[in-house]
This record gives sequence, structure tokens and C-alpha cells, in this order.
Amino acid sequence: MRVYRILYVFLVAIFLVPLGASLAQDTQPLIGSWDQCAAPTALPDTVTAGAVLGLTKAVAVYGTAQSNAVNLAVEEINASHYLGDKTTFAVTIEDSAGDKDQAVAAMTKLIDEDKVVAVLGPTLSSEALAADPIAQEAGTVVLGVSNTANGLTTATGMGDYVFRDSLPESAVIPGTIKQATELLGLKKVAILYGNDDAFTKSGYDIFKQSLTDNKIEIADEETFAKGDVDFNSQLTNAIGTQPDALVVSALAAEATQIITQARALGYTGHIIGGNGFNSPAVLKGAGKDAEGLVVGGAWNYGNPNPSESSVAFVKSYEAKYSSSPDQFAAQAYTGAWLLATAIRCANSVDHKAVRDALAGIKDFNSPLGVFSFDENRDPVHDPIAQLVVGGKFTPLALAASGESTPEATPAP
Repeated sequence: MRVYRILYVFLVAIFLVPLGASLAQDTQPLIGSWDQCAAPTALPDTVTAGAVLGLTKAVAVYGTAQSNAVNLAVEEINASHYLGDKTTFAVTIEDSAGDKDQAVAAMTKLIDEDKVVAVLGPTLSSEALAADPIAQEAGTVVLGVSNTANGLTTATGMGDYVFRDSLPESAVIPGTIKQATELLGLKKVAILYGNDDAFTKSGYDIFKQSLTDNKIEIADEETFAKGDVDFNSQLTNAIGTQPDALVVSALAAEATQIITQARALGYTGHIIGGNGFNSPAVLKGAGKDAEGLVVGGAWNYGNPNPSESSVAFVKSYEAKYSSSPDQFAAQAYTGAWLLATAIRCANSVDHKAVRDALAGIKDFNSPLGVFSFDENRDPVHDPIAQLVVGGKFTPLALAASGESTPEATPAP
């Protein structure tokens, strides 16, 4: 009997060891620097980062998806033992509500009281301009996951601890205008923009330069303020010039109203929006009026050539939240993994070591594509232009050619 028992144990060992290894491999997320950095051995039992996200008020259309994505990334990082067998990764999330003062208070709390190793966010560029200098002064890495205002990482008060994984408008808008000019035959446009917000004002500047570069006539310029709800006067003036498209730099709340009010005034042409339009919440709010909206972005659910990690991210996000992720979710998810990777590669929670490791990330496999940071700590990866067709963000080149993809981002 003893011989049979020994043989049984031997056979179990032979078959279960490879099976266990296979299971471990199958559950390893398709993101992260698994080969570039060895598993860390010198980290504490818990490593805590922070996040400043807009979870209430109008900005929640972005912040809720960001929070969901960060929590999903944290679960995967811990389940895969990315920071070692004994270390748990945690992210303390504070609500900024889209308010600069609240963002400053949240950043201060995370750094001074919670002693976090690094911070994700804040959601809005205007919040980042106010709050990021606090992180810089404290020598704490801050990684923006939706800040796209031009020059934000090099603005006054910023420094070498300020990063972002969100493509700036300067990397997205020129390509969008160029594609729209070629594929939609643009010759004359009218511009509307928010003149009291860093993000929307920056977007306007880049739109205007890109339109000039493509020799497109700007027939009219109109302004508005964050929180405005009536845009009929500005739209009447703009539509009266009979433009080929309305070009708009706005946040989601104003973007939705501008779209619906333009259609109510009888405008049927294209509306070209900045990053603030790039959310399923805008499609949901505008409904059928969003048809023909053109938006440049960093990520699209229906990209015809998605990375493996993008496909895996979408599958995991939908399984957990029963809704489709948007660009803001993809960037926040990637951001959490980037911070974890910096900590893993530094094998330390020393702030300078984490900063140096984050700056050194190159050719990182992510849902956004092959990702690197440039010398200004800005992201380097390919953007994508999109057209709303059938209530979905569809790659503009596919839509213009008459093709479609069933995996374009649907409105929830």
C-alpha cells in the first residue's frame, strides 16, 4: 500500500505542478513590466498611493469611470502579486468635485496626512494647475490621468515630479483637424470655447492654430463660461456664417447642451469637439443629436487594431461594472499600473526612486498602446480620431470609408 501511496503522490506532483504554473500564467494581466523588472523584495507590507478624482457634481461623468478603473487595476495588481508576495497595493481616493480649492485640500491631505507614495489625478487640468505644485514642493510624484491642457507638465510651479499619461490636446487636436479636413472636406468653420477654464482655453488655442495650419477659414468665434446653460445666442451667430463644422472646446456639461441646442436651431453639420466631448456621458446626454460629432482621443473601444491589454481591460471592466469603459477609464487604469510599475522597478517607496523609475518607463504594454514618457514627462503613443455614428464613437477613417466596427464605444 505504501508503494501505491508514494506512486500516487508522485503522479499528483507531476500533473499539478505544471497545472498550477499554467493557472498562474493564465491569470497574469496582459499589462505591466513582468520581464523588465524583477519582483520587488524590499517593499513594506502595504504601499499606499492616492488619487484626486471628481466623483460628484458635473465632473463625475469623468471621475466615476476613473475611480472604477483604478479600483479594477488595484485588484489585478494585488491578485497577481505584482509588488511581491507579501505587499498589498492600495489607493486612497479623495473627491475634488471639479473644484480647484477642494483639489488642493485633497492633495494636501493625501501628502501630509496619509503619507502616500504618489498621487493619481486630479481629474481636470484647472485642478492640476492649482494642486500639482503642492506635490512638486513635497517631492511626491503626481500622475495626471486626464489632464490635457497644453504645457501642463512644464507650466510655472510644475517640475520633475509632475507626470501625465493623458495625451495633451496639442498631440490630439492637430491630427483630428487634419483628418477631418481630408475626409470631410472642411473649408470654413465657426469656433465656440469656454474662456474661463485652463483646459478649454488651451483647446481653443490649439484648435485655432490647427485650423490655420490646414488653411481653414474661421468665420466666427464665440465664448462662454463654465456653468452656462443657454448657448442660443452664440450658436445663432456661429450657425449664421454657414460653416462646414462647429469647432467647440468645452467640458462635458456644456458640450452636451451645445450639441442639443445647435440641433434645435436646425444645424445638421459636423461638430468637432475637444477632449471634453470624449465620453459616453456626452453621447447619452445628447442622444441622436450627437450624430456627426468628431472627437480626437487617446483611446477608442472600437480601435480596429487594439492591443491585447486593451481587449483584456475592456473584458475585465465590463465584467466588473456591467458597462463599457471610456477613454478616461483606460487612462486611469493605465495610470495605476504605471505607478505600480514604478514602485516595482524602484523596489522602494522612496519618492525620488519612484520618480526616477516612472520617468524611465519605455515601450510599456498598455491599453493605450505601446506607451513611453518623453523628456517632459508627457505620454508618447498614437492618438485616434473618432466620429459618432449610430450612437457610437467609431474611428473616423473607418466611418468615412463606409466601414464600421461592432466594438465602437456605445453610450451606456
